[in-house]
Amino acid sequence: MSEKVMHDVHTKEIDLVNRDPKHLNDDVVKIDFEDVIAEPEGTHSFDGIWKASFTTFTVTKYWFYRLLSAIFGIPLALIWGIFFSILSFLHIWAVVPCIRSYLIEIQIISRVYSISIHTFCDPLFEAMGKVFSSIRASVRKEI
Repeated sequence: MSEKVMHDVHTKEIDLVNRDPKHLNDDVVKIDFEDVIAEPEGTHSFDGIWKASFTTFTVTKYWFYRLLSAIFGIPLALIWGIFFSILSFLHIWAVVPCIRSYLIEIQIISRVYSISIHTFCDPLFEAMGKVFSSIRASVRKEI
């Protein structure tokens, strides 16, 4: 095989610009100053206070997120990596084989049940149908 066909998913290039290519957090964490703090018409603070508040909120959110990411990012990535590897392992080696085994076993029961119904119930219902087929009902309205 050529070098381009085989590649390792663990050493692939990551996009440092678009860090959410599948848009997992589009509706959750896109919170800006205007989404949290707003002054309605007729109730405005001083322009300088409003600008300082905007800057304080934005810078604090940016740097505190970076600080939390630096402190907890790698340990949480480790924990989530372990969690999803265990989840994958259980799914591959336990859940899917159990479900497949169940489907194989239930298929045998289904065949036995179907044969039993066709053997015992079909003749009974067919006979009952012939007995009751000669019954005629009519509705008359008498005045």
